[in-house]
Amino acid sequence: MPFDKTRWETYKYILLELVIMAGTVMLAYYFEYTDTFNVHVQGFFCYDSAYTKPYLGPEESSAIPPVLLYAVVAGVPTLVITVTETAMFLMQYTSKELDSREKSIVTGDCCYLNPLVRRTFRFLGVYAFGLFTTDIFVNAGQVVTGNLAPHFLTVCKPNFTALGCQQALRYISHQEACTGNVDDILRARKTFPSKEAALSVYAALYLAMYITCTVKAKGTRLAKPVMSLGLMCLAFLTGINRVAEYRNHWSDVIAGFIIGVAIATFLVVCVVHNFQGKLLLSEESSQDGMDGPPMMGAQRVESPLEKYIASQMAELREEEQGPRSWTDRILNFVSWATGISPSRFRHLRHTRQ
Repeated sequence: MPFDKTRWETYKYILLELVIMAGTVMLAYYFEYTDTFNVHVQGFFCYDSAYTKPYLGPEESSAIPPVLLYAVVAGVPTLVITVTETAMFLMQYTSKELDSREKSIVTGDCCYLNPLVRRTFRFLGVYAFGLFTTDIFVNAGQVVTGNLAPHFLTVCKPNFTALGCQQALRYISHQEACTGNVDDILRARKTFPSKEAALSVYAALYLAMYITCTVKAKGTRLAKPVMSLGLMCLAFLTGINRVAEYRNHWSDVIAGFIIGVAIATFLVVCVVHNFQGKLLLSEESSQDGMDGPPMMGAQRVESPLEKYIASQMAELREEEQGPRSWTDRILNFVSWATGISPSRFRHLRHTRQ
């Protein structure tokens, strides 16, 4: 079997992307569910009013619990992108004359990948990569800074008398000062930046830019900004809820917003190029055909619009030469509808005669 360099290059790039994605997921897992990275222990002043807010219970009791947030962040963009790409593909599929070469993209020697599947997986793959990257950035910031939550002293429950806090400005830096629940104390040390704010604004901005750049249907000039601003408003309300429930400071939420916006903007602009890369059918197929090895003997397929324009130009030339019969007019119309040249019809007619 001869060595196919092009196919090997394709497989190599796919393997590299899978390795990068797997490494990103594993790093996010270690940050999230293991104690591999120790959280920095930040001290506090006795009776500091910035950390004496009431503790309203675990994260599950919040107005926006983690389960709901993660389900929305993962499910809504996946559903919207899949439905939109499918609708666009069906609209183009039924509105154009396309042969089998234009309706599928060859990858290798034996596998054919539908452009709908390729485009959908591309946008969703970039989105998932950005989601895990945002989580890594946020967890890294929380581990390095160890910033305290507004309710830290409430869950820490320090013995101020034993710590010698007769002076209000005494600084406590050792970890053994707290007597409360260890898990609550650890979560109260990981607030900067806000993970909920970063993930929500990342998902909202990515989806808003996708809707704005991809959907080109008539009558959506006002619908697209309304949907986009609605998504951004939900992300903003998520950050406000974190501050209202004394789970994050304003600085934590703003830092989370900055991280989410930066990652979403970078991926959309530099990786998927504002979702303006390749169309679902004909243009994507032609581009992929140019990137791969040349196809020997492949004929160019004219679109219906090109055939119609050519027939109209032929009619103008014939009108300049002289009047045409009704038979010629019918032949031109049938030629435009079927794609067969008028000369072939005339040849068949003369042959029968």
